[in-house]
Amino acid sequence: MTTPPLGKVGVWGLFDRFGDEKAAEVERLGYGAIWVGGVFESDLRNVQGALEHSESITVASGIVNIWTAPAQEVAASYHRLDARFPGRLVLGVGIGHPERSAAVYKTPYQALVAYLDELDSAGVPRDRLVLAALRSGVLKLSEARTAGAHPYLTPVAHTKFAREALGPGVLLAPEHKVVFETDPEAAHAVGREAVDFYTGLSNYVNMLREFGFPDLHVGDSASDELLDALVSYGTPERIAAGVTAHLEAGADHVSVQVLPTKGDPIPGLAALAEALGLRSAASG
Repeated sequence: MTTPPLGKVGVWGLFDRFGDEKAAEVERLGYGAIWVGGVFESDLRNVQGALEHSESITVASGIVNIWTAPAQEVAASYHRLDARFPGRLVLGVGIGHPERSAAVYKTPYQALVAYLDELDSAGVPRDRLVLAALRSGVLKLSEARTAGAHPYLTPVAHTKFAREALGPGVLLAPEHKVVFETDPEAAHAVGREAVDFYTGLSNYVNMLREFGFPDLHVGDSASDELLDALVSYGTPERIAAGVTAHLEAGADHVSVQVLPTKGDPIPGLAALAEALGLRSAASG
């Protein structure tokens, strides 16, 4: 068994954003994977929705939260979906955020290792697993125990660091936010609304302080400079350049998250697919 193909570029959406006919549209446009974010239920219902509404595209969880979804139940859901949609499922798991996990957030690294042990014992193949990873410890765990890493909200400098930490031949698939808006002020407003949630979380702030933003503190609103590092905006060609920058820094695959999270993402994704040459690649 091997890791299902992801292609160079996929899409990322919270909860059930691609759990309907939009999944088929994403597939038709030539994207290689659909990443389903915010998976807190062990039945993987939103992952299943994306699989049901598409034919062959890889679907990944990005991520299953280990504190809310028991490993044995997740493993059972993995096997059920893999039997129904063979060769299409990647299971991304992670430890989430201490501010959102209350008293259960203890010894997170050891908890993640124990969770992987349970998935192993339940027969989930390592090449179908990826880890949400920001720092070197979990990046190394990704290399040792799974197919690779799925960093979230990371600048290009982090992608370069992650590639060096993982070494060659290990999957590196960061998420990257995009706004289909050419006015910088309007684009920054959309990006800030999304990013400010994460600048309230210590794990992201600590990472960003190491990768170009040493003066950032928990609770700060994102500066224009920070937004420009985390969110690509403008014409489809300009956004494509932002995606490509991660690939050039060592990513194998980039999952693009269209902001704002409400509304139909397909028109923007269609234009971006054209700029990236995905349609021609899919048809060829």
